Amino acid sequence: MTMISLDQAEAVIGGALARAAELRLKPLTVAILDAGGHLVALARQDGSSNLRPAIAIAKASGALDLGVSSRKIGEMAAERPTFVASLSAIAAAGVVPAAGGVIVEDGHGRVLGAIGVTGDLSDNDEICAVAGAEAAGLRTLP
Repeated sequence: MTMISLDQAEAVIGGALARAAELRLKPLTVAILDAGGHLVALARQDGSSNLRPAIAIAKASGALDLGVSSRKIGEMAAERPTFVASLSAIAAAGVVPAAGGVIVEDGHGRVLGAIGVTGDLSDNDEICAVAGAEAAGLRTLP
């Protein structure tokens, strides 16, 4: 199984936080998981609240678990709320049905892991996750 490296994860974090600074966002937390759902790196900006690491991990983990972005999971929650609500009981790291969790792949279409960002509006979290992936030379799944 191909995995995201620590160097790539650090580049993702740098790119995500740089974009957050440009947009003057609230303090963010960024989690990077490998393709197996294991934490590779996590950064929590000063002032980011205590639950943010778990939320960032759950956004990324939920995306990996279901094979779609956490934004799409949010859309699923609107259509099938009982189904999505039941996922937290069986997903080890949880599922957060809000934008900010994206799956990343290499240039050959192999899934390397996922990025979870939280701390500002969910749309802004997702913007920073995508910017982080781009900074590391990775692609995000639609």
